[in-house]
Amino acid sequence: MKFDELNLHQSLTKAIKELKYETPTSIQQQAIPIILNNKDVLGSAQTGTGKTAAFALPILHHLINQKNSSKKIKTLVVTPTRELAIQIAENFTYYAKYTNITNTVIFGGVKQGSQTDRLKKGVDILVATPGRLLDLMGQGYISLNDIGFFVLDEADRMLDMGFINDVKKILEKLPMTDNHCFFQLQCQKI
Repeated sequence: MKFDELNLHQSLTKAIKELKYETPTSIQQQAIPIILNNKDVLGSAQTGTGKTAAFALPILHHLINQKNSSKKIKTLVVTPTRELAIQIAENFTYYAKYTNITNTVIFGGVKQGSQTDRLKKGVDILVATPGRLLDLMGQGYISLNDIGFFVLDEADRMLDMGFINDVKKILEKLPMTDNHCFFQLQCQKI
């Protein structure tokens, strides 16, 4: 199987060709078609197997095809560390290179000014660590009312790091949607 066979939007296909992606990895072959069909995914794969592309590409495909062009957060990706959050946001930026879809990343340990400025301008995709996400939600900078896709990345690690209560608080604020992606969740109940 080749990426061309996954029926992704041509702007995504163009970007991934530039990145020299040719053959989808196992997690990508399995997850992308499921997410393209608007189904929930629970995936587990080792580091370096392309988990981010497995959820990012089909989510971007859906966002490209949406008629709603408002700059409200439509996708939320929650991950345990700032390093991983930055990496995921960079990947979304690479994949969305030939689209008008925007993303930003928020995480703690830094002043929030530049992050809140970006949020005020509006973004389609938000990549966040749990603590900063809940903090900015509490301050009124973030609404989850328009979320259509939710990804909990490195879910097992997040739970091991003690984020279970934060994850529960986030889940309570999400609108009812059929599009959830949980990656690396090892049979732990949320």
